[in-house]
Amino acid sequence: MGDLAARIDAGYPDLSPQEQRAADFMRDHIADLAVYNSTEVARLSGVSKATVSRLYRRLGFENADALREHVRGLRASGTPLASDAPTSYTQHLDRELTNLRSALAGLDLTPAASLIARARRVLVVGFRNSYPMALHLRQQLAQARDGVQLAPLPGQSIGEELAALGADDVVVLVGFRRRPRGFSRVLALVESSEARSVLLTDAPRLGADVVIECPVDSVTAFDSYAAAASVISLLAAGVLAANLAAGRSRIAIIGDAYRELDELE
Repeated sequence: MGDLAARIDAGYPDLSPQEQRAADFMRDHIADLAVYNSTEVARLSGVSKATVSRLYRRLGFENADALREHVRGLRASGTPLASDAPTSYTQHLDRELTNLRSALAGLDLTPAASLIARARRVLVVGFRNSYPMALHLRQQLAQARDGVQLAPLPGQSIGEELAALGADDVVVLVGFRRRPRGFSRVLALVESSEARSVLLTDAPRLGADVVIECPVDSVTAFDSYAAAASVISLLAAGVLAANLAAGRSRIAIIGDAYRELDELE
């Protein structure tokens, strides 16, 4: 039947005026419906609880619990849920700190850093909203070692990059939620190759040689990648430390190139 907003839009013309009033409130506060019960929705929308209960059933939900689970499932999948912008950043800060503590608790980046540092070639893969994080990771790793590539490049497919994988290669997949439908197939193809794999994700059920979990939950409509960016910084630092002399030499050479080209301020 689609998500809640689609259900409301599809059935809206057939609703009574009171039901439309409640539906208008629900559509404007979808994110809040993950915690509101029917009494709260009735009070805030200015209708009776019976009207809200009847509306829930017309939208295909047995009760408020079923609707709350539906909304929570949408947010857990990464679907942005429109809501009022926070007027206080305290809750946002608390959530960011919770995510960061969760990502760093018991974290051991040595296995991943060792794989990446020893590899002949490192392929960093990211799609959709994971692509900026993959690009950032590639940029960090490229300071520490050579042979770091990003895929897919704009306008290109991923198949030709994965076809050339060898036993001395490492693929770092960045796969946060709202992954494209084919992500699991990409992961399976990497796993079936001779290359080793590292996965940065919010979904620990996904498999790789090394899995690094980074939560992206947020109090806003959109996911936050603050914890992921922090872990990426630590991972790149670990790769640099794994071969410090060569890394220092590469950083110096890159710095000379920047100055020669006058690329930086």
